[in-house]
Amino acid sequence: MDDLTQKKCVPCEGGTPPLKKENIEEFHRQVPGWAVADNHRKISRDFKFKDFKEALAFVNKVGDIAETEGHHPDILIHSWNKVSIELWTHAIGGLSDNDFIMAAKIDALLK
Repeated sequence: MDDLTQKKCVPCEGGTPPLKKENIEEFHRQVPGWAVADNHRKISRDFKFKDFKEALAFVNKVGDIAETEGHHPDILIHSWNKVSIELWTHAIGGLSDNDFIMAAKIDALLK
């Protein structure tokens, strides 16, 4: 299976079908720290950091990746040191390859 961190997000348009459950399961094996949610329409992950400054630095790095890839997650900083990220492709109302590419690139920030 290809390394998702080496792939680039491609624009999705309305009318493109979301990934099927079996494709989601295949991609999910490559980003096991992420939870599949909302009836296979989204993936999410929670991260915990030493302090607010570390959490904010992480969010800024995620933002840089999102801008480069043109694929933007929903991000929440809460409880001063926790970050929750949710990925889904808004244009198609579900998951696309892009969501798993972003998840893999976000995970790579922690290595």
